Amino acid sequence: MPSTRKTLQRGIPLLAITVTAALAFSGCSSDSSAVPGAAPSSSASTDALASVYDNAVVADAAALLPDSTMAKIKARGKLVVAEALDAPLLSQQNPSSPDDVEGFDADLAKLLAIYILGEPNVEIIPPASETREALLQNGTVDVVFNTYTITTQRDEQVDFAGPYLQSGLAVAVKSDNTDIQGIDDLGGKKVIVGANTPAVTAVPEKQPTAEIVSFGTDPEAVQALTQGRGDAYVQDFTLLASDAASNSAIKVVGQPFTTESYGIGLKDGDAAFKSFINDWLTKIEANGDWAKVWDATLGSAVESSTPTPPAIGSVPGS
Repeated sequence: MPSTRKTLQRGIPLLAITVTAALAFSGCSSDSSAVPGAAPSSSASTDALASVYDNAVVADAAALLPDSTMAKIKARGKLVVAEALDAPLLSQQNPSSPDDVEGFDADLAKLLAIYILGEPNVEIIPPASETREALLQNGTVDVVFNTYTITTQRDEQVDFAGPYLQSGLAVAVKSDNTDIQGIDDLGGKKVIVGANTPAVTAVPEKQPTAEIVSFGTDPEAVQALTQGRGDAYVQDFTLLASDAASNSAIKVVGQPFTTESYGIGLKDGDAAFKSFINDWLTKIEANGDWAKVWDATLGSAVESSTPTPPAIGSVPGS
């Protein structure tokens, strides 16, 4: 990382290796959507965010309350994070540089580490979708950055700071398509959807005249779009963004037209830590760092403006 601060620490213990880590985008509609054929992470986001890291906000010493979780993290010297290593644009390990993990979730986790420690010292433990609650409950990790959808059911087992990111169904088209800019332009069009995904019912609700064509897997749907067997492909935004990042023949247009809110998972009942992280989110949203991380990661694969961060505490369970 081209920065004056210390680089990422990736000391993954045996537990992290034995826990299945191949579940990228685990907070999306299926909670287990792997991303096949994704391109390796590059150093582009690190280069773009060098100044963000160098000037990142650091918490006042008074905010690290005695005996609090943040004080314990400070004393330990590293933030332990549950996040994927194979989620393009969110948290993906660079095969040629294993210590380099980049993406929206990964970069925000590093900024949170800087807020607590003054340095981006992060230890990553890759979770499976079914292990995230346990990792928090038994204290294996401090936080979960893993496209972790906020629900009232999950809130009974863990706490959520945020939401820090909103996803939802979005629209992808071929790269040379200039006619379709989003869901509003799909009336009368042939629209590709994934079988048994929310798009099957959501698209007809928004565009009753659209012709729906279903495919069983994401690669099949992307191939159908590039071959012209449909005018557009509707799927979860984060999955489409990763598809576009690894396939220059398609692009994502417009903003998501449904809402799925992702939170930062915390151990249940730790009100002080939740308040501390929400204060940090408020600061990085206000000073523009959140937007810069978006633009360097998820935003790099999307033809749309930088979204407004979701309001903290705006979702039941947050």
